[in-house]
Amino acid sequence: MHLSGVARRFGLLAIWALMIALFGVLRPEEFLTTGTASAILSSQAPLLVLALGLLPALTADTLDLSSPATLGVADTLLGELNVVHHWPLWASIAAVFAGGALIGSLNAVFIVGFGVDPIVVTLGTGTLLGGAALGINIVPTAGVSPWLVTFTRYPIFGLQLVFYLALVLALGTWYFASYTPAGRHLFFVGAGPDVARLTGINVARYRSAALVYDGVIASIAGVLLVGTLGSSDPTIGPTYLLPVFASVFLGATTITPGRFNAWGTVAAVYFLTTGVTGLELLGLTGWINQVFYGAALVLAATFSRLATRRQQRADPA
Repeated sequence: MHLSGVARRFGLLAIWALMIALFGVLRPEEFLTTGTASAILSSQAPLLVLALGLLPALTADTLDLSSPATLGVADTLLGELNVVHHWPLWASIAAVFAGGALIGSLNAVFIVGFGVDPIVVTLGTGTLLGGAALGINIVPTAGVSPWLVTFTRYPIFGLQLVFYLALVLALGTWYFASYTPAGRHLFFVGAGPDVARLTGINVARYRSAALVYDGVIASIAGVLLVGTLGSSDPTIGPTYLLPVFASVFLGATTITPGRFNAWGTVAAVYFLTTGVTGLELLGLTGWINQVFYGAALVLAATFSRLATRRQQRADPA
């Protein structure tokens, strides 16, 4: 592999290492601690799960802007059912997962069935779900089942169990995309749906399945978020919009440049979180989160597009 290829694949990891070193020098007593490392890795696991759930839909060239709102509704619905209405935890989680599948199915009906632009559909769905979350319960709900909190926060080698669950999902996503026929077919659907149809691939089925999968995984992320925080919040969904898309697009610039990929997404989520955490420790609180993630999204989308074009020129087939 040429040096330029190595730089494209692992440049983000190198910058991440330099960032850690820089913040370690500037704030060693606060940044270089096991508590900070655990907070970065564990607290952002629901974001990583949400980002990984988006990858199949994005691979199929179907942008789902409603994913963060699905997380928000799942988060709110779980608190409402389990705390307010005293549903058993298993029944509350089952209802949340069913809701995620329903949201994904409705997106698929309009996008795949009726051929409406994915951005229009999922922007509308996301807005609708944001209002629905407030309609379910307009205030945060504490007192969720202690079992869920204990499960997600269970410590293993200093990190919460939720972090390892996210890594398992990353491993499964990577294996699916790299080593299964369905994963390769999904990539062909995104690269050229007309050519994929001519080769016998059911494009509509793959795109629909990716959207339903995204809805379910977003609801799982919502459940994990409730367990991590110990409460539900109807306003939390929109706060994930910038971080999740900055992560998936930045992830497409590393490890496998030009493709949405699992390990690139893992690196991007924690690269961005490290940057925000370090800047906040330097005193840039309040506004830096939105500025950092917004700039990262624009730059990541640009670099991802450039990487895709470079890959297409290198491999026209």
